[in-house]
Amino acid sequence: MPTFRTGVISDIAESLDGLMRVSVRIGDEIRNAINLNGLTGEVSVGDRVVLNTTAVDMNLGTGGQDFVLWNLEREDHSVSSGGHIMKLRYSPCQLDVLTAEAPESEHHKALELAESLDGMPIVACGLHSQIAPAAAMLKLLDPDLRIAYVMTDGGSLPLIQSNMVRLLKEKGLVDATVTCGHAFGGDYESVNIFSGLVTANEVASADIAIVAMGPGVTGTQTSLGHSAMEQGQVISAAGSLGGRPVAALRVSFADPRARHRAVSRQTLSALRFGALARCTMAVPDLPVEQLTVVMDSLIDTGLTEMHDVRIVDAWETVPALEKYGLESIRSMGRTLKDDPAFFEAAGAAGLFAGQLLYQTD
Repeated sequence: MPTFRTGVISDIAESLDGLMRVSVRIGDEIRNAINLNGLTGEVSVGDRVVLNTTAVDMNLGTGGQDFVLWNLEREDHSVSSGGHIMKLRYSPCQLDVLTAEAPESEHHKALELAESLDGMPIVACGLHSQIAPAAAMLKLLDPDLRIAYVMTDGGSLPLIQSNMVRLLKEKGLVDATVTCGHAFGGDYESVNIFSGLVTANEVASADIAIVAMGPGVTGTQTSLGHSAMEQGQVISAAGSLGGRPVAALRVSFADPRARHRAVSRQTLSALRFGALARCTMAVPDLPVEQLTVVMDSLIDTGLTEMHDVRIVDAWETVPALEKYGLESIRSMGRTLKDDPAFFEAAGAAGLFAGQLLYQTD
């Protein structure tokens, strides 16, 4: 059951367009919390608010923050999106959004009969932190490529919570964002991954889409009980719509957990059981000892028969991230130098997807 507590806003540390980071005093305790303006409206110092403290009280990583649930100083709050599609529906936080494909949208006509990606390359990621290296390598290949980030609802639902995506947009590495399913807050909203992909293609005019959940990933130390399974579903959707899916492998030789060493078990499961369409697995050209272990994992699980494999020289991934001022990017707390193989694997997927645009039959 969720845990709720009431306190008073004592400080506003940051105020962005759609999000505020605040401090809340509850008795003698000061807690940090996030206020999502689109859901609860803006808050001010001195406002008495109700917090959802569940994840922090449980010491969780995924969702591990306090959130302002309601401002007790306000009797009502109403902001209309102009659309009729509900996200977070049938929950106390349901909100209306104007999805790109809805009849009331200016883009409805363009999407009404859209059922093809026309060969657009799709980079399917299993972690949010893979977006940056994939985008950096794409822009290094061709700065004029138009990249859309399609955010699924496997992790954080509000896009505004991703500092990384905000930074990528500021630096011109991501040109448009689409939030699909129950994720919200993108430049374009969509109902599901299928319509989200065609929105990236038809409406955002993207050359390539990078698809990943928002910040956070849920796992249970089992083969199938994790949100990264959606990577396979993204590949299935992209393939069925005539796209060219490229899988970003979760590779690490620094993760202390055996299930995430070499190729993560989450990636192996997603590609074995979730990916019903054939994709290309982009494998970075790692040192021979590491490359052998990675390839053995793919062979032993039968993935080299189900999908194609391409060895990609992605050594420029870390320099590219540094070039674009993204040297502080981390994954699972590890930096570029701590775990270069992780970032090179995502960079390899981005680079190979970009190269597909220049291939001729």
